[in-house]
Amino acid sequence: MSDDQVVKEGREFIFTKNDFAKVCKMIYDHAGISLSESKQELVYSRLSRRLRATGIQNFSDYLKLLERNDEAEWEAFTNSLTTNLTSFFREPHHFPILAEQLRALRGKHPIVLWCSAASTGEEPYSMAMTVMDALGRDASQVSIVATDLDTNVLATARAGVYSDERIAKLSPDLVKRYFQRGTGSQAGLVRVRQELREMITFRQLNLLHDNWSVRAPVDAIFCRNVMIYFDKPTQLAILKKFVPLLRKDGLLYAGHSESFHHADAYFKLRGKTVYELSAPARARCAADDERQRR
Repeated sequence: MSDDQVVKEGREFIFTKNDFAKVCKMIYDHAGISLSESKQELVYSRLSRRLRATGIQNFSDYLKLLERNDEAEWEAFTNSLTTNLTSFFREPHHFPILAEQLRALRGKHPIVLWCSAASTGEEPYSMAMTVMDALGRDASQVSIVATDLDTNVLATARAGVYSDERIAKLSPDLVKRYFQRGTGSQAGLVRVRQELREMITFRQLNLLHDNWSVRAPVDAIFCRNVMIYFDKPTQLAILKKFVPLLRKDGLLYAGHSESFHHADAYFKLRGKTVYELSAPARARCAADDERQRR
């Protein structure tokens, strides 16, 4: 057995260091996700499911399938390696700030919010509930674009159906106003009400791709707990692309463990993990707005 093999007794498939290195390069090139050495077990566990599903007997042949650009398997491969930990009103300190921002914008122009890592939908639906509570009848002036790389989680998000456990920590009033409880064969499930679902457009989007389906101007970008999977150069490239999308007074909401000090030419910290455009970036946005008006 060669030295490059990573083998543990009882494993179903041989998984070598070379296999792991190839997986790391593939997911980095495709999605910008940077995997550390500590993720070997996670990668083995998740991709082993793909070997079983495809009937392929070893990682080497599975990676050759990807190298042949099998589109369906690339999608399954990417979905397998993305992490989708989320919950309703996760990092709750952001939502009062969003509500304040929404009230300040009421009646000025159509408001566009972008949730750039929608996962199974809890975050964009939390944004939509905040919109309804903050603006009431004026909520119709708000649209939310919710994107994710993973097509599986987007399907769940579009449906807006969750188990009772997913809403257990929400107040009874919030549940009553914004969810419908299932009965009969649907008992134990809830569905987000139609007025919230209609506010949100779900789309697949790869933040590494040059062409995004989100168009300026955007008032707020929620990009929370996704940048931690990217290295600093990739983070900076994405942050630079956020700038022309945001209105000059737009806000960027980041995750609790994310810091963008390396992008201070573009964003400055306004409060707890909430960023606004830096003065130079805001000046560029204002100049762009002026050119569009002419």
